Amino acid sequence: MSKKKFLFQKKEFEGWKTLNDTVMGGSSSAFCEISNSGLILKGNIVEKAGGFVSCRSSIYKPSLNVSEYSSFELNIDGQGRTFKFAVACEDDLLGLTEFIPGGLRWIKSFPTKKFGTTNVQIPFSELKPSVRANKVRFPFKFKPSKIKRLQLLHSKFGDDGLLNNEFKQGSIKVLIKSISVI
Repeated sequence: MSKKKFLFQKKEFEGWKTLNDTVMGGSSSAFCEISNSGLILKGNIVEKAGGFVSCRSSIYKPSLNVSEYSSFELNIDGQGRTFKFAVACEDDLLGLTEFIPGGLRWIKSFPTKKFGTTNVQIPFSELKPSVRANKVRFPFKFKPSKIKRLQLLHSKFGDDGLLNNEFKQGSIKVLIKSISVI
């Protein structure tokens, strides 16, 4: 295994954009902004008709290859909220998973401390396939050599499709200090 590799830290979150529940009729409003300390997700979450805010990277061309590593590592000031980390990969099905509304994502939920920075490690083996917060039963295989996009979400749904007990509507301000692979 290789040493830690920073994918994004401090001002290196160039190209990250907001994706909120407005894409499905919701009314949450948040935005992503780059600061000297990292990427800030800031705004207001409304549970009705959606209930999520997120920041996501641009699409990697060529795909990001992290196959020398075994886990993602995030450093985040998360206000005691539970987040989902989502990874989109190229598939070997001639791109057919892109025709699934919402797309296939590999996700893992994680809690954060109410105050201070949470360091969380997400082993690739713990990422589970999901479409719009619903588990996918088809035996897809996570491909760390074919990563297309990364995303961090605060959603009313957890990675199991059930309600996220730590979901909080209202004001949100979260700092993503870094995303690495280890």
